[in-house]
Amino acid sequence: MAGMKEQQFTEEKPLLPEQRGLDSDMQDKGEEASGGPACPASPASPVPLNNPPPPSRPTHRWHVIARHWLRQTRRRASGVLPESCEQLMPAGDWKEHDVETPYGMLHVVIRGAPKGNKPAILTYHDVGLNHKLCFNTFFNNEDMQEITKHFVVCHIDAPGQQIGASQMPQGYQYPTMDQLAGMLPTVVQHFGFKSIVGIGVGAGSYILAKFALIFPDLVEGLVLLNIDPNGKGWIDWAATKLSGLTSALPDTVLPHLFSQEELMNNTELVQSYRQQINNTVNQFNLQLFWNMYNSRRDLEMNRSGTVLNAKTLKCPVMLVVGDNAPAEEGVVECNSKLDPTKTTFLKMADSGGLPQLTQPGKLTEAFKYFLQGMGYIAYVKDRRLSGGPVPSASMTRLARSRTASLTSASSIDGSRSRACTHSDSTEGVGTVTHTMEVSC
Repeated sequence: MAGMKEQQFTEEKPLLPEQRGLDSDMQDKGEEASGGPACPASPASPVPLNNPPPPSRPTHRWHVIARHWLRQTRRRASGVLPESCEQLMPAGDWKEHDVETPYGMLHVVIRGAPKGNKPAILTYHDVGLNHKLCFNTFFNNEDMQEITKHFVVCHIDAPGQQIGASQMPQGYQYPTMDQLAGMLPTVVQHFGFKSIVGIGVGAGSYILAKFALIFPDLVEGLVLLNIDPNGKGWIDWAATKLSGLTSALPDTVLPHLFSQEELMNNTELVQSYRQQINNTVNQFNLQLFWNMYNSRRDLEMNRSGTVLNAKTLKCPVMLVVGDNAPAEEGVVECNSKLDPTKTTFLKMADSGGLPQLTQPGKLTEAFKYFLQGMGYIAYVKDRRLSGGPVPSASMTRLARSRTASLTSASSIDGSRSRACTHSDSTEGVGTVTHTMEVSC
């Protein structure tokens, strides 16, 4: 026991580098070197190891912890991950599962249990990321946690993309984008979900949209960030291949995730994600996923009336993209293929390529009102206002986009400029369409 106390005491000494000077152990060594005691205490009497530490010791330690916590808080607020993305996992009953599907194993992280007839919130990340890198900042938002406590949350990691994943064997045939979508019904059935509300980013948005086209009865709503419904042409495919030969894989993937402005400025967020992608995602597995995403085909969906036997998403959809994001053109194209009475197009200013990282508060507010429009949240309390549940003008528009008339949806003007565009419809002159673009 005495040996353990001595080891414990030795480990604590480095915590007081300058302020404490020489503590009791170092004091004896200082006396031998200088020939005299460093303080009036008797050199012949060693300090008992079981004495309680001086009061300044824990105070100093808590100052160190507090400074570290403040640094991490500032990084979270600015959308930058700390050195280890493990630090962003909130405490809670998150459980990891490996689910066997017809096209291979899926890593799933889930919290909670199905609640009545409420859908599960199911997420799918973008290529180059995993559920932690893609969604932790968003789901750690205080208001988002207030939402998710009422739902079961299910994060999907694409095969081999989770942290600590083993490298796929040589010759492994990575699932196609259609097959990745075909894995999801097994997950829904495995956990007993009646239906889902999907949140996808980039490649994850494509997979969730494909899933909703094949299994419309299992999807009640979709929030699709940075979706590109079109496959790559030969020129784009060749350019991607050439870039892969001349650049490291993280530098090849980053232009898919971030805007040119962010990359040129080499922001702290870009630097952090370059490091995270390189260190936490298996590069061989990532290359397989990246190749398969770039080999995707066009999503076979068209707005009703535009082509014969047109097929499109039947559920409410919120499209989200940042201004100047690399996926902006693709999201606009996707908007033209969806039912205008069920679609909301949210273009977020000053959010770069990944709005869920740079503007998690705004995206959370939009998601609240998206759920409210579906009837799953009776009211949304804005904690910034003492008056209680008073929504902002832009988000009120967002909630009413599928239920209110054209007049009422246009009657609320925010303090900032908003663009509210109503898409053309082929269903008749008297039909009112509610697709809207909300810039915030």
